[in-house]
Amino acid sequence: MDVTTAAEAIADIERRTGERARRARARKPRVAVVLFNLGGPDKPESVRPFLYNLFSDPAIIRVSSPLRQVLAWLITWRRTPIAAENYAVLGGKSPLLELTEEQAAALTAALSDELDIRTFVCMRYWHPMSDETARAVRAWGPDEVVLIPLYPQFSTTTTGSSLDAWRDAAARAGLVAATRIVCCYHSDPGFVAATAALVRESYIKARAELDPSLTLRVLFSAHGLPESIVQKGDPYQWQVERSVAAVVEAMGIPGLDHVVCYQSRVTPQKWIGPSTEEELKRAGADKVAVLVVPIAFVSEHSETLVELDVEYREQAAEFGVPAYFRSPAQNSDKGFIAALAGLVRHARAADRSLCSFRGPRTCPRSAVDCPHARRGYATAGRATVALED
Repeated sequence: MDVTTAAEAIADIERRTGERARRARARKPRVAVVLFNLGGPDKPESVRPFLYNLFSDPAIIRVSSPLRQVLAWLITWRRTPIAAENYAVLGGKSPLLELTEEQAAALTAALSDELDIRTFVCMRYWHPMSDETARAVRAWGPDEVVLIPLYPQFSTTTTGSSLDAWRDAAARAGLVAATRIVCCYHSDPGFVAATAALVRESYIKARAELDPSLTLRVLFSAHGLPESIVQKGDPYQWQVERSVAAVVEAMGIPGLDHVVCYQSRVTPQKWIGPSTEEELKRAGADKVAVLVVPIAFVSEHSETLVELDVEYREQAAEFGVPAYFRSPAQNSDKGFIAALAGLVRHARAADRSLCSFRGPRTCPRSAVDCPHARRGYATAGRATVALED
């Protein structure tokens, strides 16, 4: 090979190497987003095992084995007929999986121009659960993983339990991609704006149907927790109250009559309050109409479609509430999906493996079960790291 030919060959190699490097730089990051949700039975026969999975979770029933399994079996045996009736109203199954899959598809579409993205659904107590989803994520081969709970407010019983299950499942699956966790977004501006818009629209519609002389009270109803869990440092109640305060401010309705309340008590110990039932009774005594807002649920499921729409509506009539309205959950609302997309961007840009919507910890120091205070929430699939306070 003469000198000219050699020089041309070297130039060609350099050109092709440069093109490959440019293509590599131009390639969109391959990002797997995992949406955590509760899950629900997919057929009548699934109700019992779904409930057992729920009540045997050590984050829910906080006693040691094997007593927890015994209690889980007893609670499941007692609750199955009631739950089966509720799901029968919904056609024999929960709509939660389909609605979460729709949210996942919408989130993928919202980010597809900037990322090579796929959004996975991970349910805690029914399929697809952590092991199945972790294997699917690993098979897809992402560069990065972002974990987003569909629980705006952090609780050890929801997001915390899901993170624990995911960490173990990711290890079993051999998933080692760099991972970012969003722990909460209770006062995230995007979430607040989207929620306030939905509630404001529902309020205006309800107000238009009511006699002008009637007061309309907004009941922000969240799933309850045993009081003992909150007293031990779970930040959920504090975060729910922050969400309500932010949404009310964003609604911009002067003198809005509103209250925070809690639903879905399932065990005999004392739960945080006031209960939604108590607030309905008070509304009846005050002769005011109510608009119920599911402030801690972002998808319709049995606790909105049955508990709020059927059971509490009937109770409201019994208590003499003049009129009963309900604001919808976010589902695939464009504003809410945009808020989730913003959280993904925020997490990817963060210099920490665990972040709130704001970045660092948002909870008061008394909330010792805030994930930023717990070493157990290390990034799944990577070497254990010390998380920031």
